[in-house]
Amino acid sequence: MTNPQKKILVIDDAALIRLYYRSALEEAGYSVAEALNGLEALERLLTNPADLLILDVNMPQMDGFTFLRLLRRKERPLAAIPALITSSESGDADFAAARAAGANYYLVKPIERRTLLEFAALLCGVPQ
Repeated sequence: MTNPQKKILVIDDAALIRLYYRSALEEAGYSVAEALNGLEALERLLTNPADLLILDVNMPQMDGFTFLRLLRRKERPLAAIPALITSSESGDADFAAARAAGANYYLVKPIERRTLLEFAALLCGVPQ
């Protein structure tokens, strides 16, 4: 069981993906909030900061790369929130774009539950 104080914001326009991530993360003891796109995520973070962001790349209104670039320009502590990008895109250009935007890691979907929880623990600083 993880520290229940660790908050994760899942940013993805696909309801099924959000449900899958929420289920796995809450079962492991994390507090989970959701946003449908980068614009909604920025609004949520201003009132309720998170310990980790798990975000998709391709979303309406504001994609994951744009969101992350904007977030990294903000002041700490918002700019320092670790970010795990998840996407079905797996090209070298996608990995490079994620690094340039400020992602800590990039995982290609589908993501196994065990892998999701390992990266959540790693990026939240939770001992395994």
